[in-house]
Amino acid sequence: MPISESTDRAEPPRVLRTDVRAARRRLAGRVRKTPVFHTSVDGPEGPVPVSLKLEFLQHGGTFKVRGALNALLAADEGADHVVVASGGNAGIAVALAAAQLGKSCTVVVPESAPHTKVAAMWAHGAEVLWHGTSYAEAQRKAVALAAERGAEHLHAYDMPAVVAGAGVIGLELEEQVRGRPPVLAAVGGGSLIAGLGAALGRRRHIVGVEAEHTPALSAALAAGAPVDVDAQSGSELLCATRVGDIAFGIARRHRMPVLSVADDAIAAAREYLWREFRVVVELEGAAALAAVQSGAYRPEPGVRPIVVLCGANTELPVL
Repeated sequence: MPISESTDRAEPPRVLRTDVRAARRRLAGRVRKTPVFHTSVDGPEGPVPVSLKLEFLQHGGTFKVRGALNALLAADEGADHVVVASGGNAGIAVALAAAQLGKSCTVVVPESAPHTKVAAMWAHGAEVLWHGTSYAEAQRKAVALAAERGAEHLHAYDMPAVVAGAGVIGLELEEQVRGRPPVLAAVGGGSLIAGLGAALGRRRHIVGVEAEHTPALSAALAAGAPVDVDAQSGSELLCATRVGDIAFGIARRHRMPVLSVADDAIAAAREYLWREFRVVVELEGAAALAAVQSGAYRPEPGVRPIVVLCGANTELPVL
């Protein structure tokens, strides 16, 4: 089934398991099948068995390269130039994907974009333009710039092919982990949880985890539609302030639970990963683990949840 954009705002385009399978075929040999590590982590009442999906080992240090590559490969007649707005990882992913496919890339970033992530975009040959103080402002500029230059515009997270690419993680988990344990993943803009939902449907329980200062998905589910939320934190944890339409639709259809975790719990989870496993992830990459360690998520007896560690692009001095 081909993936296509929809102009009907009331009904966002659906991404199905068939789309995710098509994405896996496109991405064969282009992305890493990241490993799963079975271990136990400290919880509020003692050790908690978990399976860690080490997606931070993906090319570019982010799961987003899967969606970026799939979107560019799925385009029937893609332009030679691609434009994306991003606060960080999506820009890195699109820059890497464009370089792999011989395309030029422009990333529009808000003024708050971390230098480490901007440097990674440059390293992959991208042109980086600063515009505005928020992702929304950068996104409006990226849309206008793509039209002006006759370039292909990619959305960082709310695009069917991007979601389908992220969903390949779900297909890998079916092969790597026996049974049907729940899967915990950070929400952000929603492409990761949406991809997992599209790939796994009701075969496995998907749990979204978001920082308490940017409850984008929780607010959307409460309001009945995606809404803007005000970020109340000055930390490194830069999350999307509005969840994507596709992610909202999948979360609502699947009745996906969403957990809120405090910033200090996320920071503690990241520090724990470094201290115990010598694993370096960014704050959002540790959000799902923070839900387990803080007690926000308590697995049923005998259940070993899967925790997706989704990104590694961080400022090393903060550790």
